[in-house]
Amino acid sequence: MAMEDQHSASGDSVLPPAAEGGLRHWYASHLGRALLAAEREALDRVLPDLFGYYLVQVGAPCDEYLLDASLIRRQLVIGDVVSGTAGADERVLLMRAWPCLLPLRNDSVDVVLLPHTLDFERSPHDVLREAERVLVPEGHLVILGFNPWSLWGARRLFTWRRRRAPWSGSFRGSSRIRDWLALLGFDVVLARSCFFRPPVRHAGLMRRLQWLESLGARRWPYLGGTYIIVARKRVATLTPIKPRWRPRRSLVGAGAIKPTA
Repeated sequence: MAMEDQHSASGDSVLPPAAEGGLRHWYASHLGRALLAAEREALDRVLPDLFGYYLVQVGAPCDEYLLDASLIRRQLVIGDVVSGTAGADERVLLMRAWPCLLPLRNDSVDVVLLPHTLDFERSPHDVLREAERVLVPEGHLVILGFNPWSLWGARRLFTWRRRRAPWSGSFRGSSRIRDWLALLGFDVVLARSCFFRPPVRHAGLMRRLQWLESLGARRWPYLGGTYIIVARKRVATLTPIKPRWRPRRSLVGAGAIKPTA
């Protein structure tokens, strides 16, 4: 994975306004930790099946390390707040950069993870285009997002704390994300919802509603609070042009006697 220094935004560089700080604070709450556990479980089921040489996580919404289930040894975490990522070992590099302008070369990354990055970026299309640019053919894109067609989406519509994370984000449905991916040349190989409990902050009530997880996965599998999408970058192939075989014209005119041996 080669990096392009002209796009790097490290140190004291000016970064785009993002909600990673507020989202990290929310993930430290009891509700945030419960959601994080469900999302980590979903990632643990997906990442071991994705292979390659380089894995890049674009966006750092929480202090927890999300890539420990991956078998890919070379990993990079990019975001405007990347310090203090717990659980990261020596194989992980940390970098501050714009999610819509990655300091990476074309076709150089095998797996890209976007953990709620599209929910809080002003230009989600640019983020997806950058992910498509840096992915190798047949590379995989993993997306975590908040589901607007759920109790979480209803909470966002009727809450008066719309300026606080995560309710300050733009919840986009998985169907819309899938349409965007199709336009960019991706094939969706997995789309699944997770965390079917309502967004309540009471710890005891959250434990008593644990049974909703198994019931929701069976009865209303598309109404989870968040979703995970895994898409594969389609290989651009040339369409062969078949030759138009025509019957060979006879050299002897019609009505003439053909020569014989």
